[in-house]
Amino acid sequence: MKILYTGSNGLLGQKISAATAGFKEHAFLATSRGKNRTINLGTAEYKAMDIKDVEEVLAVIEDFQPDVIIHGAAMTHVDQCEQNKELAYQLNVLGTKNMAEASRRVGAHLVYISTDFIFDGTAGPYDEHGKPNPLSYYGNTKLEAEKIVQELTHWSILRTVLVIGIAEDLKRNNIVLWAKGALEKGQAINVVDDQFRTPTLAEDLAQGALLAATQKARGIYNISGPDFMSIYELVGHVAEHFGLSMDSVTKVDSTTLNQPAMRPPRTGLDITKAKTELGFKPHSFSEALEVIAEQAGL
Repeated sequence: MKILYTGSNGLLGQKISAATAGFKEHAFLATSRGKNRTINLGTAEYKAMDIKDVEEVLAVIEDFQPDVIIHGAAMTHVDQCEQNKELAYQLNVLGTKNMAEASRRVGAHLVYISTDFIFDGTAGPYDEHGKPNPLSYYGNTKLEAEKIVQELTHWSILRTVLVIGIAEDLKRNNIVLWAKGALEKGQAINVVDDQFRTPTLAEDLAQGALLAATQKARGIYNISGPDFMSIYELVGHVAEHFGLSMDSVTKVDSTTLNQPAMRPPRTGLDITKAKTELGFKPHSFSEALEVIAEQAGL
């Protein structure tokens, strides 16, 4: 089987690249903008591709002729999407439209990576039948992209939550390492206790994407960690894991943060279907902390 994936320079993409070594029976093509950051990871070939450029997308995909496309490239910073809606629309909606058209032309199965932010957070944790009602522009673009994907004949949608992990040359800080660093310094930080999630190790999301791809699984699947917690509780677990004090942490509610984009209060995902039908086996949050600590050399 030939599998192409987008966003290979990002966190998820780098984890998929690393995992390709365990799928030697398949041929992989990694794609992203700019130079290849995954050159020492896995077995995938690499080709630069801008998902906003439909002609470039069609040229790359018609040349490789993939059986499956994993589309993970997106603008995922929630506040930046709110502040730059035009770019968010180009990447998250039009970029997905381009990938869907290319999938249709070559007859490829499209695996689309979506988000818990398509929900308003009033009824979490959600199963695959939860009713979408996004609160942010980011959530709106991802929901619109889901609808584009569902117009195809062969598709999977994988919804995920608060992806954590470490990857090469990424500017965005990992919430786990951010919390650890602040706690070690005794830095005063405000942490919300009214937002609940099921944090997802990036390696687990890559596992879920490859399971869906290699099985050409059809439909919507929730791919996340198994542990439901508030952001405050998440920081508390980090403190406990690394033997740090929570004395510098102030518990606050979301209204005090003045963030440009609204966040859903209670999301989190029920992953029963993915475990049963795909064989998905996520790390517990404690195990995820061990993986991150080892990779960071802590």
